[in-house]
Amino acid sequence: MPRKKTSVWLKGLELLTRMSVPRPKKKAAKPKTVPATAAQVARPAAKPARHAGKAHVGRAQPAGTAGRWIRSYHSAPPRTGHLVNHLAYALYLPAGAASATGLPLVVMLHGCKQTAESFAAGTRVCRLADCAGFAVLLPEQAKTAHAQRCWHWHGDHAQSEAPAVASLVDAVAREHGFDRERVYLAGISAGAGLASVLAMRHPRRFAAVGLHSGPVFGAASSTMSAMSVMRHGSREDPVHLVDAALDVAAHPGVPAFIVQGEIDAVVAKRNGAQLGMQFARVNRLLDAQGELRVGEMRTYCRDAVAYTDYVKSGRLVVRVCVVRGLGHAWSGGDPREAFHSDRGPDAMALMWQFFRRQRRTAASDMG
Repeated sequence: MPRKKTSVWLKGLELLTRMSVPRPKKKAAKPKTVPATAAQVARPAAKPARHAGKAHVGRAQPAGTAGRWIRSYHSAPPRTGHLVNHLAYALYLPAGAASATGLPLVVMLHGCKQTAESFAAGTRVCRLADCAGFAVLLPEQAKTAHAQRCWHWHGDHAQSEAPAVASLVDAVAREHGFDRERVYLAGISAGAGLASVLAMRHPRRFAAVGLHSGPVFGAASSTMSAMSVMRHGSREDPVHLVDAALDVAAHPGVPAFIVQGEIDAVVAKRNGAQLGMQFARVNRLLDAQGELRVGEMRTYCRDAVAYTDYVKSGRLVVRVCVVRGLGHAWSGGDPREAFHSDRGPDAMALMWQFFRRQRRTAASDMG
């Protein structure tokens, strides 16, 4: 195959799916002493689900914000092959809040080659949090887990970071007293892939999910299949993938807001449409054959964005937005940060407008 035609999907593979493979260590010319972060320091194994670590307040405060920025780590239950399972994170508490008790919480999962700070800066989520009055939790993948800081979104979900993130959300919400009915989840790229896993596998923790430039759920079980999913979307029926992975009848449903770039060369736009169908399925709008069983599906264009809405009883349950001219980048973000673009509407603001109308209550569970 000519080199020009393969360069795009090879770049995509590097960004989203390259697994951590042990490499021979290079012999350093001269050892250097570098201050270690909480994610880099090896610590003794801790008790499962223990919230640990000394919080560092005010470190790398997001520009233009006046709230509290806390850096710490969480000791999640050990995974197979991981006796110590620490997960670093940043937490932002908005300015003007007398107490964190009762605040909504937005959990943000960064993409490959990003950090908690760069994702917060690119999406401007902390500025929005100051205005709207919600807290922001940003788990951060360690370079020891993946050299490019990619989350492991495909394969066995129990071996991914999903259980650790779920444990972290529980611990932080319990410690600060956040409103458990208003915990929301968003991610980009590999972070969106992991967010899909969390929404599908741990649905009762989240009132809604926002997915930006994310791969379809359940189609990839290996690095090679993940590459195919990114490039083409699923070759299988996306609804059948959900039914094979989950007990849909017992799933409580998770409202979803999905954003996809029209010219994304890393994650093909077909993934966005397939994710929309999958979340319409777990929210009971589609039947097992992918046909509309209740509500309605509306398609329209506005301001260079193509929308597909799944609506039930007049309530928006799933929305898919395809942004014209947008590549693999966060729509309406800060272009000074990698994988963020000033093209398109402000995706963070759109997601929050969707989130704020959703609550996870016992009555909202679909049984």
